[in-house]
Amino acid sequence: MKSKLFVSLGLGALILGASQFANAGVSVGLNFAVPAPVYVAPAPVYVAPAPVYAAPPPPPPVVAYQPVAAVPVVATSFVIGWHGGQYWDGRRWWSRHDWYGHRRW
Repeated sequence: MKSKLFVSLGLGALILGASQFANAGVSVGLNFAVPAPVYVAPAPVYVAPAPVYAAPPPPPPVVAYQPVAAVPVVATSFVIGWHGGQYWDGRRWWSRHDWYGHRRW
């Protein structure tokens, strides 16, 4: 008997809850609000600075051209190859015996 009572109460609660969700109502609200007090600071007063005179920069100094005596450039260069009894490969000198022993194919 109690189980039938609990089932019927549960079913009634379910139907009541479902009907509350299905109820689409319109609500109108009316609110009165008092604005909060607001402190407004006075606007700062900006004073323009006094004008300043800036003199133009002085002209660049004039430098007289000094001729330079031409010095002959003596460049020593070694050509890759045989120089007397030694061979220069661009990095080191080789004797004939070293060169021919090194260059075995």
